[in-house]
Amino acid sequence: MWSGNSRYWVFQVIGWGGFAFISIFFAYLFDQLNTRAEVIQVTGRIGFFVGLGFVLTHLMRMVVITLNVLQNKLERQLLIFLLITFIFSVIAAYFHTELLQQFHLLSKREKEFQTNKVLLVFSWVFNFFIYFFIWNLIYFIYHYVTKSRKQQLDTLRLEALVKELELQTIKAHINPHFIFNSLNSIRALVDENPQRARKAVTELSNILRSSMQVEKVEAVPFEKELNIVKDYLALENMRFEDRLRVEYDIDEDTLNQPVPPMMLQTLVENAIKHGISKQISGGVVKVISHFKENFHELVVQNTGQLKKSANGETGTDDAALKGFGISSTTNRLNLLYGDKASFEIKQINGSLVEARVLIPVNIN
Repeated sequence: MWSGNSRYWVFQVIGWGGFAFISIFFAYLFDQLNTRAEVIQVTGRIGFFVGLGFVLTHLMRMVVITLNVLQNKLERQLLIFLLITFIFSVIAAYFHTELLQQFHLLSKREKEFQTNKVLLVFSWVFNFFIYFFIWNLIYFIYHYVTKSRKQQLDTLRLEALVKELELQTIKAHINPHFIFNSLNSIRALVDENPQRARKAVTELSNILRSSMQVEKVEAVPFEKELNIVKDYLALENMRFEDRLRVEYDIDEDTLNQPVPPMMLQTLVENAIKHGISKQISGGVVKVISHFKENFHELVVQNTGQLKKSANGETGTDDAALKGFGISSTTNRLNLLYGDKASFEIKQINGSLVEARVLIPVNIN
């Protein structure tokens, strides 16, 4: 596939090459290439102008990339582009004037201002500014359109993924196994603990309602997601009884942080399905939320083991690693935050598996 860098160099050569060709063509058209001296002067001046334009616009691009200009707000981008254009126009005008003087290519009018170098330099600033401004405008528009198209594509992919997540989540929750387990547990409580039975009905209702609303938003406050997880674990605690121990380590300052809906829920379900349910003596599920530098760190730990591959390393063929919950988490984080977010699942000791998500707190 044609890489962006190759495309840039082709456009750079075509653009400045085309400018040089057109300039020489008009010089010929206006009868400015009659003598050898005129040919040398005109082509030399055009050559220096084009050469400086080619080199300095590339340096401008490097500055734009280094300063991450395109990641700023639109108004700030425009101001920075204007400032960079002016600075490089002055630099180009200075070197252009020096070259014209060194090679004796000044025009008759310019020779009149040789004693006032500042005026001579600034007579070229406007010319370079116009062409550099056009170059930056094309560069800006190209990347703005490309970025907009990518965002539109990512939005469509995210909507499709969230829709798939919604269907998968509803299917997981409204299947006979989950419903019957929950209802049987609630039925057993009706006589011996009516208050707990009523609470269990509310918990089940909250989970099903959340499953059906997951497609409506891209992110929800962490506190809302945590409440759904607590309802889910409370219901599962009725089924596993003493085999399931639940622990929370929550920094209250993280409760208002936005997180993808049902992301934590799917990780906890994964921990129950592939961890606790496979342990004869049960185990612990621990949910951790706190800030780590500029990230919101979400961790789900559970008793269990990831399947080992032949070489002794954690195998990716384990069901816990191949499940929909894991893939949806990875895909959604990538679509929402790009490479600024991260996710990993690993064995942290002989009996404990950890799923860790890092979500950037501030996105420019």
